[in-house]
Amino acid sequence: MSARALQPSLRTGTIAGLGLAVLFVLSLAVGVSPMPLGRLLSDPEALQLLLVSRLPRTLAAILSGAGLAIAGLIMQTLARNRFVEPATAGTAQSAELGILLVTLLFPAAALPVKTLVAGGAALLGTSIFLATAHRLPPAQPFLVPLFGIVYGGVIGAAATYAAWQADLLQFLAVWTNGDFSGVLRGRYELLWVAAVMVAIAWFVADRLTIMALGREASIGLGIDYARMMQIGLVLVSVITALAVAVVGMIPFVGLAVPNIVSRLMGDNVRGTLGWVAAGGAGLVLACDIVGRLIRYPYEIPVGTVMGVVGGAIFLWLLFRRGAHA
Repeated sequence: MSARALQPSLRTGTIAGLGLAVLFVLSLAVGVSPMPLGRLLSDPEALQLLLVSRLPRTLAAILSGAGLAIAGLIMQTLARNRFVEPATAGTAQSAELGILLVTLLFPAAALPVKTLVAGGAALLGTSIFLATAHRLPPAQPFLVPLFGIVYGGVIGAAATYAAWQADLLQFLAVWTNGDFSGVLRGRYELLWVAAVMVAIAWFVADRLTIMALGREASIGLGIDYARMMQIGLVLVSVITALAVAVVGMIPFVGLAVPNIVSRLMGDNVRGTLGWVAAGGAGLVLACDIVGRLIRYPYEIPVGTVMGVVGGAIFLWLLFRRGAHA
């Protein structure tokens, strides 16, 4: 490839990297307690605030945003439908129900145990969704997200009913709406596992691209379709369970970012994986900053802000597709 062909890609990557760096610094600086970045080394309280609260919160936003965007990309590839993602296909709701059940049965269970159970519940819920989605008429792609929304709503209603019976509705709200205000050092580190899942997705990216062609074409090209489906399900379930257990449900990240990137760069998973991860990290980080500023010094949860922004993008994608149909 010529240097001229590489130049736009390099320029775009530089701009995206600078934008993410600016959001990173803003996230460290924005908050109720003043933290002058220029006096970190001379002010022990400012340094402690940075290491205990601001930096873990910023890293949690980046890791969860990148992970959820990649999970959405993988789910769309497996379902062969651009209008699904973990929060609109029952995956996040299943993880939420799993955490609730383990809390009811084993109240003293540690966060890693809750995450493990949430991952198993998310795996089961996602498997049921994909098994049903593949039976829907491919000529009507809007049926898949419609079924996903109804399916996730049923699971969410079951979780709400169980929480109401156990007087845990307020506790359930912690996982229903994503919020980084409670993220501190020692509470977000599980999200680094999501980075490992992203690395695994990079390793199998070429096979995921072939999976988007369908079962018959994938098998004909030498792909172990069943094994790759299992790997994809595990990746989506683990990432979603980690995000729900640590920060709560953040909707539409896995829907908006992969769709925007695919419109700009195509459907090659390896070629778009890094852009999707960076886009998810930047979008969640930006929404978190907006949530901290819009009613300063109070905060609006990132899940609420992302619900408005992501919902608008989702409607735009639907109407844009309808206009081109």
